[in-house]
Amino acid sequence: MKAVNAVNGDKIVIQGAREHNLKNISVEIPRNKLVVISGLSGSGKSSLAFDTLFAEGQRRYMESLSSYARQFLGRMDKPDVDLITGLSPAISIEQKTTHKNPRSTVGTVTEIYDYYRLLFARIGRPHCPRCGREINEQSVDQIIDSILSWEDGTKLTLLAPVIRGKKGEHQKIIEDARKSGFRRARIDGLMVELEDSIKLDKQKKHTIEIVVDRISLKSDIRKRLAGSVETALENSGGIIIVLRRVYKTDEAYKAVAAALDEKGTSYDRNADFIEQEIFFSQQNACPDCGISLPELQPRLFSFNNPFGACPDCTGLGGKMEYDRALLMPDPKLSFNEHGIAPYNPDSSWNHSMFEAIAKAAGFSLDAPLDTLTKKQSDFLWNGDSALNIKWVYKKQSGEGQSTYNRPWIGVLADMRRRYAEAWGDNARESLEKYMSHCECRSCRGKRLRPEALSVTVGNKNIWDLTELSVADTIEFFDNLKLTSTEQKICAQVLKEIKSRLQFLKNVGLEYLTLERSAATLSGGEAQRIRLSTQIGSGLTGVMYILDEPSIGLHQRDNERLIKSLTYLRDLGNTVIVVEHDEQTLRTADWLVDIGPGAGVHGGRVMASGTPQQVSLVEDSVTGRYLAGKIRMHLPAERRKGNGSFISVRGVTEHNLKGIDADIPLGAFTCITGVSGSGKSTFLSDVLYPAVSNRIMRTDYPVGAYKSISGLEGIDKVINIDQSPIGRTPRSNPVTYIGVFDKIRELFASLPESKARGYKSGRFSFNVKGGRCENCQGAGTITIEMNFLPDVFIQCDVCHGKRFNQETLDVMYKGKTISDVLDMTIEDAADFFAGIPHIARKLETLKNVGLGYITLGQNALTLSGGEAQRVKLAAELARPSTGKTLYILDEPTTGLHFVDIKQLMKVIQQLVDKGNTVVMIEHNLDVICQADYIIDLGPEGGCGGGTVVATGTPEEVALCSKSYTGKFIAEMLEREKERNIAE
Repeated sequence: MKAVNAVNGDKIVIQGAREHNLKNISVEIPRNKLVVISGLSGSGKSSLAFDTLFAEGQRRYMESLSSYARQFLGRMDKPDVDLITGLSPAISIEQKTTHKNPRSTVGTVTEIYDYYRLLFARIGRPHCPRCGREINEQSVDQIIDSILSWEDGTKLTLLAPVIRGKKGEHQKIIEDARKSGFRRARIDGLMVELEDSIKLDKQKKHTIEIVVDRISLKSDIRKRLAGSVETALENSGGIIIVLRRVYKTDEAYKAVAAALDEKGTSYDRNADFIEQEIFFSQQNACPDCGISLPELQPRLFSFNNPFGACPDCTGLGGKMEYDRALLMPDPKLSFNEHGIAPYNPDSSWNHSMFEAIAKAAGFSLDAPLDTLTKKQSDFLWNGDSALNIKWVYKKQSGEGQSTYNRPWIGVLADMRRRYAEAWGDNARESLEKYMSHCECRSCRGKRLRPEALSVTVGNKNIWDLTELSVADTIEFFDNLKLTSTEQKICAQVLKEIKSRLQFLKNVGLEYLTLERSAATLSGGEAQRIRLSTQIGSGLTGVMYILDEPSIGLHQRDNERLIKSLTYLRDLGNTVIVVEHDEQTLRTADWLVDIGPGAGVHGGRVMASGTPQQVSLVEDSVTGRYLAGKIRMHLPAERRKGNGSFISVRGVTEHNLKGIDADIPLGAFTCITGVSGSGKSTFLSDVLYPAVSNRIMRTDYPVGAYKSISGLEGIDKVINIDQSPIGRTPRSNPVTYIGVFDKIRELFASLPESKARGYKSGRFSFNVKGGRCENCQGAGTITIEMNFLPDVFIQCDVCHGKRFNQETLDVMYKGKTISDVLDMTIEDAADFFAGIPHIARKLETLKNVGLGYITLGQNALTLSGGEAQRVKLAAELARPSTGKTLYILDEPTTGLHFVDIKQLMKVIQQLVDKGNTVVMIEHNLDVICQADYIIDLGPEGGCGGGTVVATGTPEEVALCSKSYTGKFIAEMLEREKERNIAE
């Protein structure tokens, strides 16, 4: 290692760090700088950043708390390090989607939704949930002030609505108005003289509005206006309508006419003026519908509060409902052929009841269900409460019968009744298999009660606002027109909203909507949301530690992310980032490179200094990469494919705008584009399920598209995604790829095993016999802490080895089965080199950059990228037909450049065998290796969803509209300059 002196100023000094694979390292890190820790995957970067620096920072913070507080937090072990000085309070921002609560959204996590609630409670304009009329609750003085704010000379007519849409002749109302001295009224929209004979049709609904006064605004009119307003309010029960005459020569004429046109209200376009109808009320209630609205409070707009949540779905936006497709899996079957799954036709009760239903609807129980008419089908599923059906139930025992005569409520309602009456978990679970999550029919997925959704700001209700992307929301607030009073009321609220939205945009998340469930975010998105929240908090003097924040980001968005990191640093914080991205490495103030290899071959500081200084260190792989001495050469020529294409037409899922795409078979294709442009939608929601359903006879839900063709040249499709390879801690990489079975068979074939009668099952930690029964093969004991997280302690019988002593007596080359599980993939490949069928599968794991993980590593501890590469290794270990379509989503996640280079060799080998690889990728080195590119965009969210460019990297580089093309062009130019220099 070449040590470089730290920059002047305070520094964090680490001496003797030995956590995990760290080899007693010592290093100095400057404070209040952007520091990047680099190195190969598994070299010890996270061990230094998170398990040493962050863990010690957290431990010291805990130690500073009172003994009373510490008793609730538990004891934190000190990291294996001799000394750390210069530490600041530590905040870790890792790549974990921690919000599994279905009530958590992007808006609630970022707290923007809390400010929305406050905004709508303070300046929201309520409307009637039924008719949509705007409702204003104002005092007499507020009404008068509003009217006097209009220009002098404005002519007004003040109306008191005494009857609103009620049947009758209403003679008493009219006579009382005459006696009170009123001379005119507007009846059903027409002005009439009250002295005239007025006869109304008592069978029709009528609206009667008394004309209280007609005035022209001037400086001394307030007293008269106040008296007229009070009179109108008194006669109408707190409601007044003002007809404001707006002439064509007035500035307001165009706006008033446009508003009437938008509402569809007719008016005389040839007249010199329009009489604009303005409604004032002392009540928060609709005069037409009689619906009262609650007081506008922030809780009214919370879907996590019973006061504001939709009462039907309790604010979740959806609920489990019976699904026809699950109740009737094959519509071509009749009822008698078990066509309606929960109703067994062999049951005497079911058969007699459905016989009566079929008779009432006019169909046969032997008729395929898809041949029923719409009326018959509707009766079967939804019933008819007005029609009784009669059936006789004969007991199967033959002991008597019962007659029933009752309405048929329908299959769906009957299933809901059965579920409500089900006794016990087993009974309910047997019915739940016919349910699926459906949008709430009451709120249409909007989570809130109608009264909350009827309040608007800028003509949008709070849910409409959350459905906008971050970029569109910023534009909405920039263009929001408010009165001077409204601006004063919500100035601080708007400032907070705008700043938080801008922070989200700055970290590359402008395509997200605030209503999106937090549980659907990727690890990278969740991390960047937390980063934006920290930027918004404005803390100083903090040590932030981030884990590869650039994952999932396009190069364009990466530039904005780096600006956010430098902004956080400039606030006076130390920002430590574990990262592989070249742009981030070059922007850093300080680099610490860990290596030289992974696992046991890593754990040493190879270089420490500025990027320029590290690039001069020959022992550092990262240094040589920054110096341009290690690079991925461009292919000598691009594959043309085998001449056939998968052609997808008219894809309209999510934000995709009817795109067409042709994917060459026998080639390596990259799907590129900025974050949120539609890449995952196209590949994971449409292409993979559509091909799989056609080729593999699966039944996956498929996104919207018109057609797909060209699948004749494919016999298999494999989606290698980043989902976990197992659901329990007992799952591990070697069980997933099937090599552990071979290792157990090897141990069972040893002379010692044969002498003892041990079979391969003896060497499994999942079954009784060879495992430690104290921990049941887990190696740890779980202690439940009730309201605190569970605590895991090493088993005191097997000491973490998982097996009993008798099993551990059997050794191969001096190693027990437990020792083998503790080996790294790289060491195990050498250890089993003489056994080809084991070594070959281990080599595939090594070839995809996983040589540093152990054979028995808990599958749940693997990152998404590591899990994806385990799946890739499993596929590589299988025989290839040369006609397989491989679909991958950013397989380079978490990989150092050297590891990526190795991974690309493997992927190119797959294509060389005739297979087709389609991959979503942001890494420019990988994109430039592709034979063909489909670039989506140009922006994210609503601004994306189109095909911007297609072709080879060289062809896409020529497209001026493509952000990807711009960065490819820069990389190709650099590669050209390097070749000339060489």
